[in-house]
Amino acid sequence: MTAGRAVIFDLDGVLLDSERVAMDRWRQAGELLGLDGIEQVYLRCIGTTPAKTREIMEEAYGPGFSLEDFYTLLRVRFRRGELGHMPVKAGAREILEALKAAGLILAVASSSPEDYVRRELAAAGLLDFFDHVVTGDMVTHSKPDPEIFFKAGALCGAEPEEIWVIEDSFNGIRAAHAAGMRPLMVPDLIPPDGEMRKKAEAILADLPAARAYILNRL
Repeated sequence: MTAGRAVIFDLDGVLLDSERVAMDRWRQAGELLGLDGIEQVYLRCIGTTPAKTREIMEEAYGPGFSLEDFYTLLRVRFRRGELGHMPVKAGAREILEALKAAGLILAVASSSPEDYVRRELAAAGLLDFFDHVVTGDMVTHSKPDPEIFFKAGALCGAEPEEIWVIEDSFNGIRAAHAAGMRPLMVPDLIPPDGEMRKKAEAILADLPAARAYILNRL
């Protein structure tokens, strides 16, 4: 098979500029609730499942912390960030169009729940580009465990070394690397460090750069 015959995308921070929206909402909610260091806690939650987010929040703010009440506050007070309103990253449609035209199989592997992923992709007009959608509620272990990428890769019918994974988070790159795939990091809120430079096949400035990188290697 041709190397790189499938491409798996993360959603938040890669195709959608949702992480900045979410962090701003978390910051405002944290100020209302008196939660210290909420932005750093949010960054730790990027790329994890809801269960892992709960674990991180309880570690930061105590076992009595109610994630449900926190999410209710986000929904009630900051409705601008509701489903279907997340901005699309520059170059998202163009990279999907180009890779689809090149005959590559496309998948999403997001730690977010399926209803959110499908609704946001549909609202952005991107859902139909994807052959497969794998989400956090379809797997047992969250990134950096490679389970979600193994599942997506199996659905794509490609060997791990034939799959590029486009991720923005450290845990996403760790998971793709552990799966034996070809991680491409397109940083969003968190800049790459030495570990990311070792584990990523390449670190690229944005989606147009990722599109050029992949097309040049087909």
